Amino acid sequence: MSTKKEFLTELVQANGLDIDEDIFRMPLGGKQVAIITRTGIEKIQYNNDIIVEFEVVYVSQEFTVFKATATKEGYNGAIQTFGSAWYGQGGNCRSNYVAEMAEKRALARAVLKISGAYKYGVFGEDESDDFKGEN
Repeated sequence: MSTKKEFLTELVQANGLDIDEDIFRMPLGGKQVAIITRTGIEKIQYNNDIIVEFEVVYVSQEFTVFKATATKEGYNGAIQTFGSAWYGQGGNCRSNYVAEMAEKRALARAVLKISGAYKYGVFGEDESDDFKGEN
C-alpha cells in the first residue's frame, strides 16, 4: 500500500469497520485526517489478535501516564507507546477519570501504531479530547 486512501480501504475491509460508525474525518493542521472511533480500535485489536499490556508509569488524582506494549503474531518485535491524561487548568482531559482516559489513549496509540496507521496520519478518537466526533 502506498497511499493513505489505499491503506484506509484495506483497514476497513480487513477489519469489518463500518465507515459511518468506526471512522470519521476532521480538519487538523490544514488537512483532513482520519479518526478511528473507540469501536473501530477494538475491532482492529481483536481482528488482528493484538495483545496490549499496560504499565502504570505515574498516577495521581489529576495526572496519569500509562505505558502500553503491543504485540501481534507476524510482527517482529513490539510497539511501546504512552497515553496520558491531565485534568485541570491547562490539562488535556475534560474528565476527572484520568486513569481510564490514559489507558484508552495508550490502547488506541498502540493498536494504531502496530497496525501501521500512524505513517498515514490516522489517529484514534481517544487520543485527544479534540478528536471527538459529533455522535
